[in-house]
Amino acid sequence: MIEFLFDYGTLRIIWWVLLGVLLIGFAATDGFDLGVGALLPFVAKTDVERRVAINTVGPIWEGNQVWFILGGGAIFAAWPALYALSFSGFYLAMFLVLMALILRPVGFKYRSKKEDPVWRSRWDWALFVGGAVPALIFGVAVGNALRGVPFHFTPDLRPIYEGNLFGLLNPVALYCGLVSLAMIVMHGAAWLTFKAEGTVSDRAAAMGSKAALITSILFAGGGVLVWLGLLGGYRVTSPIDWSGPSNPLRKTVVADGGAWLANFQAHPWLWVAPALGVVAPLLAALGFRARREGLTFLASKLGVMMIVATVGLAMFPVLLPSSTNPNHSLMVFDASSSRGTLLNMFLVTAVFMPIILGYTAWVYRVLWGKVSETSVKKSGHSY
Repeated sequence: MIEFLFDYGTLRIIWWVLLGVLLIGFAATDGFDLGVGALLPFVAKTDVERRVAINTVGPIWEGNQVWFILGGGAIFAAWPALYALSFSGFYLAMFLVLMALILRPVGFKYRSKKEDPVWRSRWDWALFVGGAVPALIFGVAVGNALRGVPFHFTPDLRPIYEGNLFGLLNPVALYCGLVSLAMIVMHGAAWLTFKAEGTVSDRAAAMGSKAALITSILFAGGGVLVWLGLLGGYRVTSPIDWSGPSNPLRKTVVADGGAWLANFQAHPWLWVAPALGVVAPLLAALGFRARREGLTFLASKLGVMMIVATVGLAMFPVLLPSSTNPNHSLMVFDASSSRGTLLNMFLVTAVFMPIILGYTAWVYRVLWGKVSETSVKKSGHSY
């Protein structure tokens, strides 16, 4: 059993699963932080109301963002070729995300430094940009990954990227960006409904119900696009050596419009993920209207997790397909770090991941309870 677990091919699959867990964790936790920022100008009209919304995430947003850092670190260490291509090929898009994310801590810290309404309004819009732009761009990145990215390798494995920012902003990718934005807005509204009191909670419930319906419809529409072959698809046609060397030039891949459905057709139980990706937001919409706050947040979280998981399950074993030379696509079995690196990282993760999860659970327990206008006015530590 131990030898099988530490087999090179098995370690590659384990790290694919762990990467998925980290990305899902980021979407499910920091996702509602981004959603609160995207909703801030619309669910809160007065300064006190905006402080209520901000203080629902103020104590935890930094901890939630750790999932994003861990995800980037896992890509860097476990899939160096994927990190190099995605972070260089998507450089301008990543720059937009980085600039937007920089606005978040600055907005949180500086907003209340002055009691000037104009000053605070500007930082409130900065928090809006810091929430809405990353949510949109992350979806755009996923859309481009599904379509295929214009890159190839030279014989000495030097990557060549042939795209640009405007090429990334294609209709299919923008559609996926809208799915992501609607999903994050739904999740942020679910958190505000669950955590805030008063008018902020009421407005969030009204907007969240609409965002949840839009999320379900757009995600189902994306499934139709996949079914029609309009979202692309790539299929490995050569034998797969799961324990072979990491060299993306040693296989053959073809572009196939139905390839993203192959895993679901081969393993029907996987349809649970996309089915819940459609149904869970609908349940969240019902929860918003019935004001079942806890169940609404759980349904929203489940929907977010299943939507992200559906993409990973559809693409496996593809990590990043090449639209210019499909044979050079990056795969789980040929783009990883060495076996020793994956093994050492796995052992470290096995020790520290439970600690991170336990600490996170403890923090949420300590900060349990709703945020009201009265509590914000009385607390000297609130934003």
